[in-house]
Amino acid sequence: MTDGGSDRPPEQVPEPKTGGDYAPSVAARLALLQRAGGIATPLATVVFAFAMGGLVVLLSTGKNPLATYKAIFNGTGLNWFFEVGSYKVGLPWSDAKVWFPWNVNDIESTAAFNLQQTLIIYIPLVLTGLAVAFAFRCGMFNIGGLGQFLVGVYAAVYMGTHFGGMTHWGHVLLAIFVATIAGALWAGIAGFLKATVGAHEVISTIMLNWIAIYVGAFLFGRDGPLQNETDKNVPVSNDILDSAKLDVFWGDPILQGVHVGLLAALAALVVYWITLNRTTLGYEVRAVGFNPEAARYGGINVSRNYFLAMAISGAFAGLAGGLDIVGWQFRIGVLDIFDQDIAFIGIAVALLGRNTAIGVGLSAMLFAGLVQGTSTRNLDPEVFRPELAQNLTLIIQGLVVLFVGADVLILYVWSLRRKLGLAKGASP
Repeated sequence: MTDGGSDRPPEQVPEPKTGGDYAPSVAARLALLQRAGGIATPLATVVFAFAMGGLVVLLSTGKNPLATYKAIFNGTGLNWFFEVGSYKVGLPWSDAKVWFPWNVNDIESTAAFNLQQTLIIYIPLVLTGLAVAFAFRCGMFNIGGLGQFLVGVYAAVYMGTHFGGMTHWGHVLLAIFVATIAGALWAGIAGFLKATVGAHEVISTIMLNWIAIYVGAFLFGRDGPLQNETDKNVPVSNDILDSAKLDVFWGDPILQGVHVGLLAALAALVVYWITLNRTTLGYEVRAVGFNPEAARYGGINVSRNYFLAMAISGAFAGLAGGLDIVGWQFRIGVLDIFDQDIAFIGIAVALLGRNTAIGVGLSAMLFAGLVQGTSTRNLDPEVFRPELAQNLTLIIQGLVVLFVGADVLILYVWSLRRKLGLAKGASP
């Protein structure tokens, strides 16, 4: 039947196109590129950074870059996984031993010892990386990880040197909890200022970093209120009590074995993912990060989320500081405060990891390996001058930060190619 006597046939619903007949929209293509960039861009960034670092090694020292990187890799202890054999390992809380494919004895295996040191560095890098990443997801740049880390250290030192009558785990958990809260409150200052008066978090967190540094210099400096009681000529704190020290589950505690804080760092990655992807708070944080005005129009309290995102970020950094103290440092000195760079490496960790839990976990291992692998004790001068090794690490870190935004360049080149193609097709 026709409409109004027209001879036109009735309209038919077109069948959906499939296979080669389907052409994805521009939005779909951009989304595909962004998803691909989530994996390809970090990998390309790392490869390019190491290639440029190798070029610097070749031009500045004349050494073989591949030999240098092999020595650095061996220094990380990751080669331990390739030393497969037949060994015995003891079960926790038991005298029983079972077969194990790797040698966990750090006296017999240099790789095992190096890997332990890498994992010790890995713990704070994961947490400071999460501190930066969580704020990023809310559209803020938390550059104050150093200050939040330090106040966590101060809190853990104070709690660890007092309350000696507590049980072991009660004392440990108290020190870690107070350190976490201290970091959250310190970062919350920047979040509160942004939420109330619009103060930019980069400026406020930089100022808070310096305040935290000089507060520590006052507390632990000569005649400071928390300086050690045995030698007033040394500007360091007292050692924390044995009841506040975390247990070591791999290695010798005297030689800085891997402490239980590693499990806390891995658990923090899971908590980060769940919070962002499976909670109302995480949805609101991501919505504010995408577009704060649209989020406000949708009924989300933007100011509240600014404060909470910064506080949670600070909690991760404060936890890192607390675990460092109760896990292996056991005290803090003025020189340690002014020579602290773990929190700044956390920025590179978050950028390379693209603010995802898996990405942060993997990039933290990369940077922890770089720090450990380029330590002076792990490099043979015939391969690379150990005194220059730290500079090589800084070069690679800087290149990673510089090129981590390559996905934006890729999208720009793609759009430019499309515009040139359209212009060519429109020309006579």
